[in-house]
Amino acid sequence: MSTLTAQAPSQIAAVPSARTRRIPWFIWASVAAAGCIVSGVYWDISWHQSIGRDTFWTPAHLLIQFGAVLGGFYAAWLIFSTSFSRNPAAKQASVNVLGFRGPMGAFIAAWGGVAMIVSAPFDNWWHDAYGLDVKIISPPHTLLAIGIAGIMWGSVILILGQMNRAEAGLRRRLQLLLLCAGGFIIIQDMIFKLEFTNRVVMHSAIFYVVVTLGMGIFLEGIARASGHRWARTAMTGFYTVVFLLALWIFPLFPAQPKLGPVYQHVDHMVPLHLPVLIVVPAFVLDLIFPRIKDWNKWAQAAIEGIIFVVVLIAVCWPFGTFLVESQAARNWFFGTQEFAYFLDPAVPSVRNVFYQGDSTRAMFFLKMGIAVVGGILSTRIGIAWSAWMSRVRR
Repeated sequence: MSTLTAQAPSQIAAVPSARTRRIPWFIWASVAAAGCIVSGVYWDISWHQSIGRDTFWTPAHLLIQFGAVLGGFYAAWLIFSTSFSRNPAAKQASVNVLGFRGPMGAFIAAWGGVAMIVSAPFDNWWHDAYGLDVKIISPPHTLLAIGIAGIMWGSVILILGQMNRAEAGLRRRLQLLLLCAGGFIIIQDMIFKLEFTNRVVMHSAIFYVVVTLGMGIFLEGIARASGHRWARTAMTGFYTVVFLLALWIFPLFPAQPKLGPVYQHVDHMVPLHLPVLIVVPAFVLDLIFPRIKDWNKWAQAAIEGIIFVVVLIAVCWPFGTFLVESQAARNWFFGTQEFAYFLDPAVPSVRNVFYQGDSTRAMFFLKMGIAVVGGILSTRIGIAWSAWMSRVRR
C-alpha cells in the first residue's frame, strides 16, 4: 500500500531536476518506451492481417517488449536510485511504496512493464491453445493493454511531476512532451477500439458509443493539466498523423500470408483503417473552452460531452457514406481496398455495405443517448482527473 507524504511547495521547488534547463534522460526514455510500444502494436496487428502469427519472435513483438523493458529499466533506476539516495531533496519529490521511494510515475510504469512482460508467455500459450486470433480483445491482449496503459500513464505522471516543478523555459518543453505522451494514449485507446470503429459501422450507434467511451477522461484530463491552448487538437492530431502515415507507408513493404485460410489476395503489409475524425470535435472543444472554463464543472462536462458527440456524428456520418459507397475512396490515400487475408468475402467491410447494428430506430436513439451520457460522464471524470494531475509534484 502506498503512502503519499505531502510536501511544502518550497521544499518541492528545491529539487535540482526540476530546476535544470535540460530535460532529464528518463523523461526521454519514458516517451521513447511509449513510442516503441505504440509502433510495435500497430505493426503487430498489421503483421497478423498480412502474414499471420508465424512466431512469437516477430520484429513487432520484439519492439513491443523492448518498450516494456525500457519502461521497466528507467522506472527501476529511478526507484532504486531514489530509495538509496542520501539527497533529501530527491526523497522529498518522491512517494513511498512498500518501503521504496521514487516518482509516482516510475511506480506506475514499473507495474505496467511487469504486466506487459507477463502477458507475452500468456499470449504465446493462448495462441498455442486456441489458434489464430479472431478478435483484438482477448485475455492476454487485455493484460497487455493494461500494461501498456501503465507505461503510458507512468510517462504522463512522470512528465507532470517534472513540469509542475519546472521554470518557464523547461516547462514549455515538458508541456510538448506531455502532449506527445497524451497522443500515444489516444492512439492506444483507438487501437483497442478498432473492431468497433471500421467505416462500415459509422452509421450504427455502437460506433459513437465506443469512440466516446472514456475519450473525455484522456482529452480533458491531460489537456487541462497541460495548460496548452490547443492541447485536445494536438493530441488527436498526433493520432491522426500517425495513423495516416502508417496507412500510406505500410503497403510499400511486401508480405504474404503464411497461415490459412486465405480469402483475400495480399502481397504487401496491410495497414489499419483510416483514423477516426476525432480531431474535429477536439478542435471545436479547444475553440469553446476559453468561454466555458469558468462555468460549473458539471455544466462544462455537459456542454463538452454533447458537443463531442454531435460534431463526431456530423463529420463521421457523411464521411462514412463516402468511404463505403464511393469508388473515389478505393485508393492508396483512403485505403478502403485494404483487407486482411483472412477476411471472408461475405463480411460487410469487404462487400462495402454498412453493418446494421441497430434493430429499431428506438434502439438507435437509445444507444446515441448512452453515447451522450457516456461523453458527459467521461468528461466530468477527466475534469476531476486534471485537477489532481495539475497538483502532481512527485
